Amino acid sequence: MPKINKLGVIGSPIDHSLSPFIHSRFARQAKLNIDYRPHKVEPEEIDVFLKDFFADKNAIGLNVTLPLKKEAFNRCDSASEEVSFIEASNTLIKKNRSLHGETTDSSGFISDLREKNIELSSKRVLIIGAGDATESILWGITKQIPKHLFITNRTIEKAERLAKKYSQFADISVVNDKKNIDVDIIINTSSAGITGKFEEPQIKDLNDSIVVYDLNYSINETPFCKWAKSFTDKSFDGTGMLVQQAAKSFKFWFDYEPNTKNVLHEIEQFKNE
Repeated sequence: MPKINKLGVIGSPIDHSLSPFIHSRFARQAKLNIDYRPHKVEPEEIDVFLKDFFADKNAIGLNVTLPLKKEAFNRCDSASEEVSFIEASNTLIKKNRSLHGETTDSSGFISDLREKNIELSSKRVLIIGAGDATESILWGITKQIPKHLFITNRTIEKAERLAKKYSQFADISVVNDKKNIDVDIIINTSSAGITGKFEEPQIKDLNDSIVVYDLNYSINETPFCKWAKSFTDKSFDGTGMLVQQAAKSFKFWFDYEPNTKNVLHEIEQFKNE
């Protein structure tokens, strides 16, 4: 009987996750048998869950989503340089009797930008939000050497903390008044509009040359993307990043690089029905 590789994604909430669908398609490409399931796990439950999950000899790894990425990092026996710096992991890999932490968020984000021919190098980039989602992509963004990074957030202290932490990698500043800055790319990492009321960002000189990227994704158009379409046709949601980061997790687990285009096409078709 062929081996069934045990995988999954943990977080809370988790019911909305597209990861089981995406990885089932990757496994079909790789001709692998997998059992990939979503598991609702609260922070106080993670120790017991990880112990039980990885006690299974067929357990290969886990994806981790909010609010457990920092919790997952704290349980790793080893971690990549990026994971150690951001102190968060979205991909756990069982290595013998130890647990190794990787993160595929920023690399998945950059891969999706490349698929869309979006260049960060020498660009002025505004990031809206300063939470865990922002930090999950900042490492990758700074490596692209943007001209300048602006961070804005309702809680200014959070934005200042990130700006200080990443100032060694890029020119970065915190802004309150967005009306006085010129930007080439706007990246939304805030969940406002998905979990609460959406307020249109007040930004100077909105025009059709600006690229807008919303890390959120939804079956319906996100409020942020809907707003962006009022001035540019270069607006994108986080579906592509989701598929790309999943592919990189799959590569870590099986050393197989799946084709993402067909999977993304399936998701987009579903969204347009």
